[in-house]
Amino acid sequence: MRELERALDGGGTAVLCQVLSGMGGVGKTQLAAHHARRVLAAGGVDLLVWATAATREAVVAAYAQAAAGILYSDPDLPETAAREFLAWLEHRPGPEQRRWMVVLDDVADPADLRGLWPPASPLGRTLVTTRRRDAALTGPGRSLVPVGLFRPVEARAYLAASLAARGRHEPEDELSALAGELGYLPLALSQAAAYLIDSGLDCAAYRALLADRARDLADALPDAGALPDDQAAPLDAAWSLSADRADRLRPYGLARPMLRLAAMLDPNGIPASVLTCGPALTHLADHLADRAAGQAPEQADPPDPPGPPGSPNLSTRRVTAEDAVGALRALHRLSLIDHSPGTPRRAVRVHQLIQRIARDSLGPGRRDALARTAADALMAAWPEVERDTALAQALRANTDALARYAGEALYRPETHPLLFRSGRSLGNAGQVAAALVHFQHLADSVGARFGPDHPDTLNARHRLAHWHGMAGKVEYAQTALTGILADYLRVLGPDHPGTLGVRHNLARWRGAAGDTTGARSAFAELFTDRLRIIGPDHPDTLATRHELARLRGRTGDHAGAIATFTDLLADCLRLLDPDHPRTLAARHELARWRGASGDISGARAAFAELLTDRLRIIGPDHPDTLATRHELAHLRGKAGDRAGAVDTFTGLLTDYLTVLGPDHPGTLGVRHNLARWRGAAGDPAAAVAALTGLLTDRLQILGPHHPSIAATRTDLAYWRGRAEADGLRVPRQPPAPRAEARDPDSR
Repeated sequence: MRELERALDGGGTAVLCQVLSGMGGVGKTQLAAHHARRVLAAGGVDLLVWATAATREAVVAAYAQAAAGILYSDPDLPETAAREFLAWLEHRPGPEQRRWMVVLDDVADPADLRGLWPPASPLGRTLVTTRRRDAALTGPGRSLVPVGLFRPVEARAYLAASLAARGRHEPEDELSALAGELGYLPLALSQAAAYLIDSGLDCAAYRALLADRARDLADALPDAGALPDDQAAPLDAAWSLSADRADRLRPYGLARPMLRLAAMLDPNGIPASVLTCGPALTHLADHLADRAAGQAPEQADPPDPPGPPGSPNLSTRRVTAEDAVGALRALHRLSLIDHSPGTPRRAVRVHQLIQRIARDSLGPGRRDALARTAADALMAAWPEVERDTALAQALRANTDALARYAGEALYRPETHPLLFRSGRSLGNAGQVAAALVHFQHLADSVGARFGPDHPDTLNARHRLAHWHGMAGKVEYAQTALTGILADYLRVLGPDHPGTLGVRHNLARWRGAAGDTTGARSAFAELFTDRLRIIGPDHPDTLATRHELARLRGRTGDHAGAIATFTDLLADCLRLLDPDHPRTLAARHELARWRGASGDISGARAAFAELLTDRLRIIGPDHPDTLATRHELAHLRGKAGDRAGAVDTFTGLLTDYLTVLGPDHPGTLGVRHNLARWRGAAGDPAAAVAALTGLLTDRLQILGPHHPSIAATRTDLAYWRGRAEADGLRVPRQPPAPRAEARDPDSR
C-alpha cells in the first residue's frame, strides 16, 4: 500500500505504472480497489476505468465502454473504440487537462496487452494486477510490486478483527493455528471467517472439520499435489466447508450445484438469465433428485447436509428461478461469489481460484456433462434478436470461457449449437472479420474430429463461406458454396434442410456477383422445392420469396417487386412477429422499390417509420439500422436536397466506420454514394478524388472481379468527364470498362 501511495504522491517524476503480482487469492484485486477508492476520494483523477483483463477481448470491451461514455464511440466495434480511447488518454497537459487512472485487473497473459497498454502520461496512472511475473510486465515506466501471503501476525490479526466485528473472540493460539493450516492465504482466511461467523462454530471445532475434510479430499482428488496456484489442500477443504454451509441456507441443497455451474462460465461476469433459465433449473433439480435417490456419482461428494428441522425437501418439488436466485444469495453470503442483482448482464462474478477448485472436485464425466449443461443454459438465455448488445457481448465472453474449460465436451457426441450461435452473433453485430476467424477455427476443429463428411463439418464450412460473402468476397463465397453443395447432395441428399440452405446462399451470392438471371432461376427452383418439402408458411420459404422479389426489382420490374413484397409482408405479419427480422426486411425492401419506382415521398415515409422501429428493436448500431439510414440519405438527395444528402452521408460514414470498420462492404458502399452526391451537389472534382481512393481500396479489399469495381470505374469516368467539362484538372485513370453513366439519380 505504501508503494502505491508513493507512486501517487510522486507527481510527474514517479513511475506511472504499478504491477501488483502475486498468487491467486492474496488480495491483489482488493488492494487495487482500495487504492483506486483512495485516489478518487483525494480528488486525484477525473476518470477511473476498471477493466477486467483475463482476456484481450475483455480489455478491449472495457476500453470500448469507456470510449462510449466519454467520446460517444460505439462499443459494438470494440477494437476501433478501444483505439479511440487510448488516443484520448494521450492528450497533453493544457487548460482542460484531464487526469486518469486505468486499472487492468487479473491480467492472465501479458501478450493480451500488446497494443493496449495505456500511454505514459504525467496526467495518467496505470495499475495492473496479475498472477504472472513475466519480464514483459516490467521495464521502463513500470514498477513490479510483489504481493505475498499474510505474515503470521497479519493472518491472526485479520481473523481476530473479522470475528470481533461480529462480537466473536477466539484464543490467539487457535487463530494462529488455523491461519497456519490455511497457509496464510487471504482468500482462504476470508472463507474461514465467513464460515465461523455464519455457523457459530468455535475455532477448534472448525479446525477439526477442516482436518477431516482435507483427508477426504486428498483421497478423492485424482492428483492432490497438483492444485491450482500452488495452493495447499486445506484451501480445498475450506472451500468445501463453505459450500456445505451455503447448502444449509435457504433454498437447501442448491448452493453447491449452482457454484459448479458458475465455475464453467466467465469469472468476470455471468448474466443472471443464464443461471436462472430452464437448463440451469433442471441441473439443480437433477442434483437434488440424484441425492434423494441415493445414486453414487462418478466421484463422490460428501453427503448433502440436512436443512434445519422442518425444512422442505426440494427434491419433491419443482426448482424455480426464485430458488436459483436464493442459491446465488447463499453463495454470496459465504463469500464464494459476488452477486449483484442490479447489474443483470454481469450479475455473478466468481474468483478464478474458486472456479478451478470447484471444477477439479468433479470427475471427467461429470465435468463434461456440466459443460454441456452450461452450453444449454447459454443457448436458452440467448435471444434470437439481439436487442441488447451488451448482453450479447457478455454471452459471447461466457461462451469463450466455457470453450476454454470444456475441452472436448462441446464436441461430444456432436458439436454443440452454442459454438455456431456465438459466431453468428459476432457477424450479426457487424464484427465480420471476427466471425470469419471464429468459423475458420470451428471448421478446422470439427473437421479434424469428425471428418469432412460429417454434418457439423459441412455446416461450419457453410457458415464460413457465408461470412466470406458478407465480407465482400463474393466470388470466393460462390466458388466455396458450389463445392459445399456437391458435398451436401452426396452426404445428406437433396431434401435435407442444410442442402436447401446452401442452395439459398449460393443463389444469393450468384446474384451479388452480377448473375441476376442465374440467381432468379436458382431461387425459382428452390422455391418450388421448399413449397414441396416444408410448405408455404415456413420462414425459410418466406426467405426464398424475399430473394425472388428483390431480384425481380433488380431486373427493372419495380411494380412487380412492390406487389410481391406487399404480399410477402402480409404473410410475414400473419406468420411472424411484427418485430421479427424477416418482417422488418420485407418492409425495408418494399420501401426501397417504392422509391425506385418514383414514389419518393412514400418511400421516405416508410423508411422513417421503419427506422423508428429498428431503433427500438435492435438499436442504433445494428447493421440493419445503418442500412435503413443509408436508404433515407439516398432518398433525401432524390427528393432534390443534394447538399443535405452529402451532409447525411458524411455523418453516416462516420457511424459505418465506427461500427463496421473501414473494410466492410457497407462502408465502401457509403463512400461510393457520398462521392456520387458530392458530384451531383456541384463538386465533381471532390467526387473524382473520393472515387479514385475508393477504387484503390475496393481493388485491395474485394479483388478485381467484384461487381462494385466496374461500377466504381464507371462513376469515376463519368465524374471525371463532368469535371473536365467544367474546366477542372483532375488525375487521369484508365477508362471505365462499362458504358452507362451513373448519375446518382439513376440509382
